[in-house]
Amino acid sequence: MKRNTTFKKLTTALILSTSLLGATAMATPQNTGIAYPTGYANWYQSHNVNIQKVKFNNPYGIEIVGNLVLPKNYKQGEKLQAIIIGHPMGAVKEQASMLYAQVLAEHGFATLAIDMPFWGESGGTPRQAVEPTMFEDAFSSAVDYLGSRPEIDKNKIGVLGICASGGYSISAMKIDPRIKALATSAMVEMGTASRTMMIDEAAVKAGVAQREVEFAGGKPAYTGGTTTELTADTNPMQREFYGFYRTARGEYTPKGADPKTTTMPLLSHNPKLLNFYPFNGMETIKRPMLFITGDVSMSRNFSEEAYKLASEPKELYWVAGANHTDMYDNADKIPFAKLVEFFGENLK
Repeated sequence: MKRNTTFKKLTTALILSTSLLGATAMATPQNTGIAYPTGYANWYQSHNVNIQKVKFNNPYGIEIVGNLVLPKNYKQGEKLQAIIIGHPMGAVKEQASMLYAQVLAEHGFATLAIDMPFWGESGGTPRQAVEPTMFEDAFSSAVDYLGSRPEIDKNKIGVLGICASGGYSISAMKIDPRIKALATSAMVEMGTASRTMMIDEAAVKAGVAQREVEFAGGKPAYTGGTTTELTADTNPMQREFYGFYRTARGEYTPKGADPKTTTMPLLSHNPKLLNFYPFNGMETIKRPMLFITGDVSMSRNFSEEAYKLASEPKELYWVAGANHTDMYDNADKIPFAKLVEFFGENLK
């Protein structure tokens, strides 16, 4: 198996010029000459994009909040290809998503980085709930919203799912043909992860007991997430997450949240992940999928399994020497050029 190469080349050609449909100009991504950021770049601030906070409701009446990012050189009347970006589990759009959103917008795409329901600036109670169906639907709700925007070509919308959002976006793509192409970065399939590593019988019983506490008016309790303190016994996985979520590299506390419990889902809701099977039936998807993962990443097996189960057209892209959280914000490792190429070829 060769590293840093693709398993399968997609054969569609990149559109390099602007075309016209009636009187509407169709903007296409191109090599803008803008240099990619370097180093750990979660807090990257581009001078070549315009960012607008947007709000829209999902079908359940929950407000979804996101950042819509457009190229600074966007001209009124153009219709852009668009990419919806979902954040890691326990994170918010300010962590990882906005780096991707700005870089892709610099190269000609409209991007929308969203907060999942119950997290970040999005609505929904209880806060930090785990609701896989709601997370899946967030992508379709974002497609609904983008389709209403004058800057967006509603027939050229894709999704980029980071970490857990990779699994949620696959579930969305299975039942939403409006999603024309999907890329995942450092995907974690939370159902399998929960069934094999995270949630045992004792955790299920604890979750049920906590439901009763909350039903009676008691305070919420949290579980999992990233440790707030390193000790001699902290395992390598938690040390890696700590390096992003609990340091200046990526720490972020949304308004109204407690910094001691950021990243941590509700104990009473977390067992719902045991019923989450996004890879079931994914062979029915006949649209392009790109799975990006590091060759030393603790999560690499999820991308390998997804690639094995997916139908053509598909690609598995290895990043040499990259661990899981490198794909969050290590701009020296994230293959931005590959993403620009993939979405440019497949959103048309």
